[in-house]
Amino acid sequence: MPSATIFEAKTNLSKLVQQALCGEDVQITLGRERRPVVRLTPIKPVAASQRLGFLAGQGKVDEAFFAPLPDDELRLWNGESE
Repeated sequence: MPSATIFEAKTNLSKLVQQALCGEDVQITLGRERRPVVRLTPIKPVAASQRLGFLAGQGKVDEAFFAPLPDDELRLWNGESE
């Protein structure tokens, strides 16, 4: 069972939550003696299709995605009228 101190848990919370969602129980420990105080478990199991990052590497983003929007579109996104 993976474990982490409270400080490590604050720093790596996303990673620990992902481990819990994948079925592992994660212990959170306290103090220098690393005394277990909390267990992180999923509320309900997550289906493989709901898993975070399940489409990683299957899509492609080209450079046009990062190009600035034209002024007329930018005004619309900012809530301004045409």
